[in-house]
Formats: sequence, structure tokens, C-alpha cells
Amino acid sequence: MSTRPVKLAKLLAAASLALAGAALTAPLKSGAAAVTYSKDIAPILYQRCASCHRPGEVAPFSLLGYRDAAKRARQLAEVTRSRYMPPWKPEPGYGEFHDARRLKEEEIALIARWAETGAVEGDPADLPPAPKFADGWQLGEPDLVLEMAQPYMVKADGPDIYQCFVVPMDLAGDRHVAAVEFRPGNRRVVHHALFFLDTTGEARRRDAADPEPGYRSFGGIGFLPTGGLGGWAPGAFPRFLPEGVARVLKRGSDLVLQMHYHPSGKPESDRSVLGVYFSKTPPRKVASFIPLVQRRLDIPPGEKRYRAAVAVTVPIDVEAFGITPHMHLIGREMKVTATLPDGARVPLLWVKDWNFNWQDQYLYARPVRLPAGTRVEMEAHYDNSADNPRNPSDPPRRVGWGEQTTDEMALCGVQVVAANQAELGRLLPEVVRQLMVDGLRK
Repeated sequence: MSTRPVKLAKLLAAASLALAGAALTAPLKSGAAAVTYSKDIAPILYQRCASCHRPGEVAPFSLLGYRDAAKRARQLAEVTRSRYMPPWKPEPGYGEFHDARRLKEEEIALIARWAETGAVEGDPADLPPAPKFADGWQLGEPDLVLEMAQPYMVKADGPDIYQCFVVPMDLAGDRHVAAVEFRPGNRRVVHHALFFLDTTGEARRRDAADPEPGYRSFGGIGFLPTGGLGGWAPGAFPRFLPEGVARVLKRGSDLVLQMHYHPSGKPESDRSVLGVYFSKTPPRKVASFIPLVQRRLDIPPGEKRYRAAVAVTVPIDVEAFGITPHMHLIGREMKVTATLPDGARVPLLWVKDWNFNWQDQYLYARPVRLPAGTRVEMEAHYDNSADNPRNPSDPPRRVGWGEQTTDEMALCGVQVVAANQAELGRLLPEVVRQLMVDGLRK
């Protein structure tokens, strides 16, 4: 068995080499306005790319200046045309989300035209102001700062690492969380992070059994968490939950910080931090979620489009404010759709090109109303063939549900609030009951 990890730096380098010898063969049409960096391209790069492509960030090079962009013009044209960059997986028309990094077709066309016509700088007077990024906490000083107990050393090279770190919170009582803000300790190696909660002590036991700081776990944290606080990926911005909404943070909870590291080519260390913001007043509504889970996975080797699906009926009126899909390496596609009681269909999410390295949590730009009786369905597809370059097994092997690299998952959490807070207690028990009944079916 061999592993074939897909790494951003290698893919970008391959794209650059492949395009290095391409000729600039598309002349400007007569009368067409010239496309320049200063007027046309810099605004796109500043808005869509600079959050990652700047000094000290996770991307392998900066795109804040003309020279940095111009020498990669052909590469930029190719990775934006293929939509490999910027990384944004949801399809248009299947949910409207905050902070969408998806380029418009006309923006992609501008970058291509600029590359084809010589990557002209243009008049520097046309440049917009360079973007500014806050050095400190973007949401203000947190109420609680949770830091890894000690630095974690990332080797210069080798496969990507999924390491979990346990951070005790020692809360005197239950608290309500309005927002969290993650600050990666070393942006050169931190790819993304997920924030789980554990009240059972299981994470501490796993940590104690591993001689390194934290413990290794791919996919999840190795057991069923008792809650969560979201996650972070490059380009994501911290946000407060909708007004009057909060997550419950139970007394006795440990934070389990799952970090995805990718080596930078030299030894690095990381000590990341999570800031927690408590509600200043008692929340009107407590955030909950609808778990869409299909554990009955039996994906034969060679199967190119294995289907897994699950559906639940919402027992109370809710509003969805976010959605978080999750699969592993051979996952290819996930679609989530709501069918309202009147038969109307509401698309919630469609990821056509799943990539484990670019998973994210997505917050809706506007809440999505799901009245009682709404059927929410998740449909996922997997490619377990040798043609899938992300398949970790060579040759392909039979794959079922599990936590390991060579296992798979089919789950999606829809974050919701109840229209009537008094009914919230009915939501999860009824949804879990439906999932258990589905799990008993052959």
C-alpha cells in the first residue's frame, strides 16, 4: 500500500512548469481596452487572494506586488480557469454564503487576458490601496484564551500531519459562546484547524498514551465529541453568531484542537491559540445542529461512483445558519437539499469536487427557514478506483466507515436555531431516532 498525498505547493509547481513554455498567441482585438495589473488585476488579487498569498501566510508566495504576480501570470490564469484557486468548493446556486472566495467568470477572463497579452503593469496611479490585515484579535480581546500547552515541532518534509491537542478550560459553570477566533501560531505550516469539545476525558487519555504533544488522528478526533465550536481555514474570517444566538459550553469541557499541518521544507514549530467570546447577555436562542450521517459504507475496490445517502425529517420549525460537510480522501461529491412541506426544494450545499485538504464550514449569508416537516437529504459519492489520484490505497481496497486515512465517512452537520426555543429539546432526540431506524435497514 502506498500513499499519494496532494499538496498545494507541488500542484502549483507542476502547473507552473507545465505552463512555462506556453506562447502568448492571443493578440488584443482591435479597439479592445488593454488589461493591466494596476487597474484590473490588483483589485482581484487584493480581495480574493491576499489573505493567504502574503508574507508569513500559508501560501507559498506573495501576490501583493506587480513583480510577484507578473512572473506567475500564466500560472494564475491556469489555476483560476480550472477553479483550483482560490479554494472555494460550494457550487453557485446551492447556498449563499459569507466570505465566498469564488471568482466571477469575468474576473477569470480578465486574468487570462492579462496573461495572454504580456502581463502589463499599467499606470501605478490606478492601483487601489493595498489591503490591510489586523495583527491582533479581529473581534477584540477574547474573554477566554486557549493555547496549546507547548509548541509542536513539524518536520521539514514528509506526509501531512493531523494532530489533536487537548486544552483544559476549567470552567466553573456552563457558559454561552457568541464567537471564536483562531490565531495560527505558524501560518507557514498550519493548513486548517477544527475545534471539538470533550466532557468524557477520552481526549486526555489518548493524549497521555502518545509520547508527543497531543495525539495523532486523521479525519476526526478518534471518538464521538460532545460538542464543537467550529473551525478555521486560510481565508476564513471570524464572525459572531447571529444576534441573540450562542453555543453552549458545558462545565468540564476540554477543547480538542485538531490541527492539519503540512511541512514547509524546513523544521518549524507551532503553538496556536483560540480566543473565545462569551455572550454578554443571556442568549434568546441556543445553537444546535441536524446531523446527517450515513455509517453504512461498503465501497468496493474499483467502484468509481459509489452512492451513500441519508434523509431526516425536521420535527420543529428551525432556521439554518451554517453547514459543514465531511468526507475523507476518496469522497468526490456531496449535495444537501431540503424539501419543504409544500414540495418546494431548497438547495443547501453542493460540493462537486470534494478535496479533504480544502474542507471548510460555511455560514449562510441569510438564515434558511426549514419549517417542521421539512425533509433534509444528503447524497454523497465516492471514487475508489485507481484513476482517483487522491485514493490513499494502491491498489484500491474495500473501504468502510472509520477514522483512519484509508477509511471513509459520510456526514454533514447543519447548524440551526429553533424558531421556538421551548421546542429545541425535541430536535436532536427525534433526528437521532430517525438515523438509528435508518441504520437498522439492510
